[in-house]
Amino acid sequence: MPTEDTHKGSRGPFRVYSPASLGDAIRHYRTAAGLTQAQLAEMAGLQRSYLSELESGKETEQLKRILRVLRQLGVRMTLDEADW
Repeated sequence: MPTEDTHKGSRGPFRVYSPASLGDAIRHYRTAAGLTQAQLAEMAGLQRSYLSELESGKETEQLKRILRVLRQLGVRMTLDEADW
């Protein structure tokens, strides 16, 4: 279930239920901010290659653990544009 198609041009929240849905959300908000992967990676103190892997939906060990905890709690994560 692609998340980007339902949010093109909108600021609506992204439901994060998989590495791919998180990647879609990160890519959406990065491009909406007019940033390249290199720019965002530098701002966040990350390697550009790591950011690229996140955007492509790669399941990192940290992400796998976070999603497992959320599933066990029966909750989901949503990302929405911050107002601060």
